[in-house]
Amino acid sequence: MDASRNGNRPSRPLRSGIALRTQPPKLTDLRVEIFADGADEAGIATMAANPLIKGFTTNPTVMRKAGITDYEAFARSVIPLVAPRPISFEVFADDFPGMEEQAREIATWGPNVIVKVPITDTHGASSLPLVRRLARERLQLNVTALLTPEQVRDAADALADGGPSFVSVFAGRIADTGRDPLPVMTEAVRSLRAYPHLRLIWASPRELLNIFHADAVGCHVITVTNDVLAKLPLVGKDLAEYSLETVRMFFEDGRRAGYAMRTRSGAR
Repeated sequence: MDASRNGNRPSRPLRSGIALRTQPPKLTDLRVEIFADGADEAGIATMAANPLIKGFTTNPTVMRKAGITDYEAFARSVIPLVAPRPISFEVFADDFPGMEEQAREIATWGPNVIVKVPITDTHGASSLPLVRRLARERLQLNVTALLTPEQVRDAADALADGGPSFVSVFAGRIADTGRDPLPVMTEAVRSLRAYPHLRLIWASPRELLNIFHADAVGCHVITVTNDVLAKLPLVGKDLAEYSLETVRMFFEDGRRAGYAMRTRSGAR
């Protein structure tokens, strides 16, 4: 890791070489940019008012869960809400001519629009020839759904002759398999150092701590859902105070539920 990114923060090394904080973290220390990830228009509008949020991402899955039925209408509605910050929209065709046609259309929706292209189609065929062609035409791209260091290197090579673009590694999905994503993300950071126009995204975080993990390894961006972003006020919170609040929460919920127990003394 580039030591300059960690400054003078109190830390101790992990076996992976990542620094683990021993003092309360501060949002003002962060160099990683936070992008809000979701498809709820009201939530996007709320996050657009938050100066901590530097960009936005979405995908067909979160859009479907949010009940979006008109892809383009939704996109055109939220683009001005977040401008000039970047927002990513993903192609949803499974054939490469269809992906290309959709990519070119999506790119016309606004100067802050980033076109997401999956690393393969659903049969495992590489999309990188298409990515290379679109990159050379200066479309702003976000190559997504990467999970391996090899995919990162290949995507970076395909984007090498293009303009500013993103590479999204789904660190949370790596963690879901029982593997530590930190070494993969650290290697991804190293792989992109030769490409200053490319930015690495830590995608699919599972907890707020992942923001600080992404910052520690040198990721440029982390995409975070609204439910995780809602925990931002907890950053740096006094742990003894938080412990007391937790005890009070348990007690109050038991009281509201009306729980009672007959003990051996007969008391309730």
